[in-house]
Amino acid sequence: MLMSAFGGLMWLIYTAMLVLAVVALVMAAVAREDAYRAADKQNKMFWLIILGITVAVNLLVPMLFLQLAGLVATIVFFVDVRPALHQVSGGGRGRRGGGSSSDGPYGPYNGGR
Repeated sequence: MLMSAFGGLMWLIYTAMLVLAVVALVMAAVAREDAYRAADKQNKMFWLIILGITVAVNLLVPMLFLQLAGLVATIVFFVDVRPALHQVSGGGRGRRGGGSSSDGPYGPYNGGR
């Protein structure tokens, strides 16, 4: 009973690592090449190769050490590279025409002054 629960937990962890790697690979593929240079990160091809290898290892090679190395690369992409690309590309509130959270339809709210 305990071993089957452990096996189910490991399957869930492996599946989560695979899903994260696939999502990171898609996000890396969608970002523009010049955004990587502007954000002063490794180029797009580097991240596509690293994340592609991560997806392949998660699908084909059931070695936890290699999968953990791929998880580290995926986390680095999500924590470091993706926010930098998003900032350089004008992501966030600026993309939808906003500014700060206190901006109204006719400009910033200044408290009635």
